[in-house]
Amino acid sequence: MTEMVRKITLSRAVRIMQDLFPEEYNFYPRSWILPEEFTNFLTEVRLMRDNNPTWKPTFIVKPDGGCQGDGIYLIKEPSEVRLMGNLQSRPAVVQEYISKPLLIDKLKFDIRLYVLLKSLEPLEVYIAKDGLSRFCTEPYQEPTLKNLHQVFMHLTNYSLNIHSGNFVHSDSSNTGSKRTFSSILCRLSSKGVDIKKVWSDIISLVIKTVIAMIPELKVYYQSDIPAGKPGPSCFQILGFDILLMKNLKPVLLEVNANPSMRIEHEKELSPGIFESVPSPVDEEVKVAVIRDTLRLVDPHKKRKEDKLSKPVALASQENKDCLEEGSKDKLEMEPSTAPENNLPTVCLKQVFPKYSKQFNYLRLVDRIAGLFIRFLGVKGTTRLGPTGFRTFIRNCKISSNGFSMAAADILYIDINRKWNGFGVDQRESGMGLQAFVDAFFFLAQRRYKSVSLHQQVELLTDFCEFNLAELDEKRMACSRGGPERRPALVTCQQDRLHLRPASHTSLNHRPVKFVDCRSSRP
Repeated sequence: MTEMVRKITLSRAVRIMQDLFPEEYNFYPRSWILPEEFTNFLTEVRLMRDNNPTWKPTFIVKPDGGCQGDGIYLIKEPSEVRLMGNLQSRPAVVQEYISKPLLIDKLKFDIRLYVLLKSLEPLEVYIAKDGLSRFCTEPYQEPTLKNLHQVFMHLTNYSLNIHSGNFVHSDSSNTGSKRTFSSILCRLSSKGVDIKKVWSDIISLVIKTVIAMIPELKVYYQSDIPAGKPGPSCFQILGFDILLMKNLKPVLLEVNANPSMRIEHEKELSPGIFESVPSPVDEEVKVAVIRDTLRLVDPHKKRKEDKLSKPVALASQENKDCLEEGSKDKLEMEPSTAPENNLPTVCLKQVFPKYSKQFNYLRLVDRIAGLFIRFLGVKGTTRLGPTGFRTFIRNCKISSNGFSMAAADILYIDINRKWNGFGVDQRESGMGLQAFVDAFFFLAQRRYKSVSLHQQVELLTDFCEFNLAELDEKRMACSRGGPERRPALVTCQQDRLHLRPASHTSLNHRPVKFVDCRSSRP
């Protein structure tokens, strides 16, 4: 998980989804990976400026493995990237800076929201009903050449702003430099903001981000967790950092694999002498997250799942009524009663699979990861060798119709050479998942030329899964020593394959062959 949420890995995963579903993944800023995409960065910025001369962007450079604001800086021109530094040994992501954030008390702030990934297969995701709002400590102004270096104005990191003389530790959830997110929602609600819509957009952002992350997580999961073990074997609490724009649209800043769970801060009593002081705001939010996580993942404690799936807001009494009144929507955060007597109410809200019907269509790369895992061959590996790639091409019947096995070998070499040039960790030889997805996209675009990318990829995924299912049935029939009933392909409309079981099929029926109904294919 730590590797998955590194800025470069996460950016690549989200970019794949942006290529497939651009409208659904517009919550992540335009990003470039340095140093490999520095030339693209220069070219694209120049083209965008040519198309829109009024566009005057600011960019933020974030070291790949950085945390707590370390190494982050703002630039106005792509040429200002510090190439003379150690980009080769410490690559970075450069993103378009969000210059019009929502302000509270003239200060920029972000939201730290806690998300429990309870299980990958089946996917289970929970979101905390309350989070933390971390404030900058200097009044915000849009970036200029004069204020680019004022980190207390532009960067919301708690670990940075705590060193500001303006940082305010508060016992109240409504004031200070760290507040509860529920207090911000209530303040917005008092101004007429539809906080139901705000919550709905945030839930959608979280689910879509998790969907982008899980394909590669599954590859590593299958290499580490013994097959056939019942139930979930691990879990993770993630820290989502989200920024609200002036128009209240949420933007994903980053995901933290190991968010801080400290509920106190250090106070300097005298030079060099510190004392740990409790933080009521941290305690209110984080203790509830830890408590409910232990409830959910405890394999020995019986509980009623229907009650656990209905949490209430964990907020101060002054904010509680506001949240319960204004936080329901299609993706809602509804109140409930406590699942156990004499215990506090639940703060973790299940959002997946509860809302799976609304988001399952996005799990296309997840299906590609399933194909990838099938052909890995050796247990414990996370990379596909040339033999596995050839087997994938042959078993999925991609090698027919003008794409030879020699062409498959060349594609494998070219894709690997490309990803090696990206500086991807090559401690294990072979093709990683993201490189395999790259090759899969190439094959889909080659085979289906007149539809959008996500339709191309979906068609090829359907085609591969059908042929593999047919192969599995043949193998099963052979192992049983007799013919086997199987579903028949009955329709093909608008480039979509529709498989239905034949209603009246005798044991000695003649099998219906897979037919590609696109006009461009025989």
